[in-house]
Amino acid sequence: MTLLIIGIVTWSLAHLLPSVLPGTRDELVGKLGENRYRGLFALVIIGSLVLIVLGWRRSVPTALYTPPFAANPVISMLVLVGLILFFASRAPGNIKRFVRHPQMTGTILWGGAHLLTNGSTRAVALFGGLTLWAIVEILMCNRRDGAWQKPAPAALKYDVVPVVIGSVTFAAVLYFHRALFGVPAIPGL
Repeated sequence: MTLLIIGIVTWSLAHLLPSVLPGTRDELVGKLGENRYRGLFALVIIGSLVLIVLGWRRSVPTALYTPPFAANPVISMLVLVGLILFFASRAPGNIKRFVRHPQMTGTILWGGAHLLTNGSTRAVALFGGLTLWAIVEILMCNRRDGAWQKPAPAALKYDVVPVVIGSVTFAAVLYFHRALFGVPAIPGL
């Protein structure tokens, strides 16, 4: 469990740095250069993901609570919408006119859905930790950036791309969930 927690904390701190201490990020870019900073950031994120995966696999799950939901269509819809929002963050579409932080909001939906169906210690650490990070990230970005300036309307075609990518990703994860994570996303699948 320790590796899992270290991975989540490392992931969170690396992502929070630019929103909490934007000057520190700028100083690092000034010293290292943009490409080296991005490379260092990528290495830290990859390292945190390795720690998360190893920590998850080595942790023995202990029940903390009985999940209020089994896998059902509502949970699946939360994950699907979360994935669409996640991919919408890079698209110049209309979704960002209605959701200020689509990637973080998508992470919250994904994490929340998993917390509704998983009550083990490692699930709470992973999904709760990443959901908490996303909430804090939204708050810190809002503080840093000030009032929201909604983007101008965009062509509908820009909204289709994240919906398609999110839906295809959802279908792939649904199908391969057991092979990737050891449990089926939907019992019997």
